[in-house]
Amino acid sequence: MKKIEQEIAGLERETLALAQELHSTYSSYLTALGQAMRQQLILASYHICSQGYPESFLKLSYSQRKQLQQELRLLATSAQQQLQEMLHSPGGGHAEPKAQQLQLESPESELRLGRTRQEDAQSSQLNNPEQLAQWQENLDLSLAKILQAASRRANRLLQQTGILPKKLPEQVLEAAAKAEAAAETVPGPPNLLNLLIETEGSEDSSGSTVTQLLAIHLRLSEIEFSDSQLGSWRSQIRKLSVRVSKLVREYQKKQRERAVAEAESAWRSSWADE
Repeated sequence: MKKIEQEIAGLERETLALAQELHSTYSSYLTALGQAMRQQLILASYHICSQGYPESFLKLSYSQRKQLQQELRLLATSAQQQLQEMLHSPGGGHAEPKAQQLQLESPESELRLGRTRQEDAQSSQLNNPEQLAQWQENLDLSLAKILQAASRRANRLLQQTGILPKKLPEQVLEAAAKAEAAAETVPGPPNLLNLLIETEGSEDSSGSTVTQLLAIHLRLSEIEFSDSQLGSWRSQIRKLSVRVSKLVREYQKKQRERAVAEAESAWRSSWADE
């Protein structure tokens, strides 16, 4: 039993060191991701205004175009800051609800998702490999929420300005984004949702109409592909994730061995020959 306890303690020390390394790597990764995401969001917006819906963009006055560009820059900067703030400084604090429990309610609350205070990787409770794995999963889910929220906010802004069709419900954009992996999409520039939407004709016309839809859809894989430094950080995170998974398996194995040893001891302590 003593040997098993020592082995478990060793795994916990190894987990804590790995947690600190993972925290440091994520910090650098999120800084690089924020910069790349900001650039890609602006580029996607530029493509929609200049290539996707140039006529609609040209209908705007000079001041309206400047205002749209300014709001897009502010939106991109806000999302960038939230990515950088996902990890708070050493010293602890308590984790917010899990990322999968967070809900998108308003534009403001959507873009505050990145400010959920993830549990600091240097916290003592992250000497448990299973909790470290959960911490990383929650972090990645929150990251995805930020990209989703930034995409939705940008599309809403483009709709309000008259660039994207206002008659297109937001639910259609969400459903299209979720089904994109399984659907036949039209190839195009990165971080754009490019689909053909079939709509019913009006009462005085027969048949249906096929409309091409362009909208912003930030994809983590495409943002990472656009930046070699970002791809390098992601590669390091993958390697660390493999080590986390290995520690989880070893930790569970030792926990099982301890439970078996304790059960055997408990059996012997209560057993008596009749």
